[in-house]
Amino acid sequence: MRIWSLHPSLLDRRALVACWRETLLAQKVLRGLTRGYTNHPQLIRFRAHPQPLEAVAAYLSGLEDEADARGYSFNRELIGAGEDSADKSENPYASVALIPVPLGQLEYELAFLRHKVAGRDPEWEHRLSERLAARGGLAACAHPLFEVVAGTIEPWEKTKEF
Repeated sequence: MRIWSLHPSLLDRRALVACWRETLLAQKVLRGLTRGYTNHPQLIRFRAHPQPLEAVAAYLSGLEDEADARGYSFNRELIGAGEDSADKSENPYASVALIPVPLGQLEYELAFLRHKVAGRDPEWEHRLSERLAARGGLAACAHPLFEVVAGTIEPWEKTKEF
């Protein structure tokens, strides 16, 4: 499971689609609707949030917004913060506290994404650099649910060498 801290516009097609599916699974886990993945480290930051279901719903909304911008068809009806979820047309970040993400985590994820993209979509690797520059650098490239703070890689991250 990979729930990226990076802005969805930086994700290539495969990463965006996989993140959508995996975050829907995370939503099921947080709702108690599945037995699998209940101890997955990617869920730690959502479980620590005062409104975990609302936070994961806001995260999914950011992915769906990017999918819309690219002409993909993600089903927004699958996003829900529970029985009392707000109108889905509202700004999903208005009532949800942002989750801090250390700059070191973003740096690691960007390196990891570049590694993955280099092997499957070299053209996206070039677009990735353009998108980073257009956003004004990595500190401005977090998913809208996250607030960039100083720090290193999250303790829950299972790092890989590449």
